[in-house]
Amino acid sequence: MKKIRPEALSQKENYKLLIGSIIPRPIALVTTQSDSGLLNIAPFSFFNVVSSDPPILSIAVQRVNGEPKDTARNILQNNEAVVHIVDTDNVKDANQTAALLRPDESEIERTEFEQVDSVEVSVPGLKQSKVRFETVLKEDIVIKKDGEPVSDLLLLEVKYYHFDEAIYDNGYINKDELSAVSRLAGNDYAEIGKTFTIERPQ
Repeated sequence: MKKIRPEALSQKENYKLLIGSIIPRPIALVTTQSDSGLLNIAPFSFFNVVSSDPPILSIAVQRVNGEPKDTARNILQNNEAVVHIVDTDNVKDANQTAALLRPDESEIERTEFEQVDSVEVSVPGLKQSKVRFETVLKEDIVIKKDGEPVSDLLLLEVKYYHFDEAIYDNGYINKDELSAVSRLAGNDYAEIGKTFTIERPQ
């Protein structure tokens, strides 16, 4: 076994080892709005579900020189976001939203995404998504290194679900119809692929 202490590595070296090992990772495509109403879209693979009662999702947004990125800043200011699941049909457009744009530019201009009104929040969703969660900010946990903020762990409470009829079946989600994709390392993504079943012990 290769033995390495994290503190002996740079941030980039730690990042590469983590994203190369912790795979596959689900991808959240998150829409938020600035105070001026500009729509921001960004993908995050530091993402998961942390509670079902209440339903809470988590996304971690790295900071730049201690300052929150657009997504985190918008959520912290306005307390709302819409989280979409990235699938094989929308992954190319989702990838386009990872481009580094100025705060006064919207990623939607680089994509074929269409906005759709939400029910419980003011932030629009994206029509080309089979799953979207309307959420409000439950808690912001600021991750620090040497006393300086380096990341925002945002806990988002789901207030409304939207599921495409093709994937929803009497309270269950059809994984094959959803065709979710996951993030690997570098420029690589993965589809669900082969699955298998193991019964849980009693």
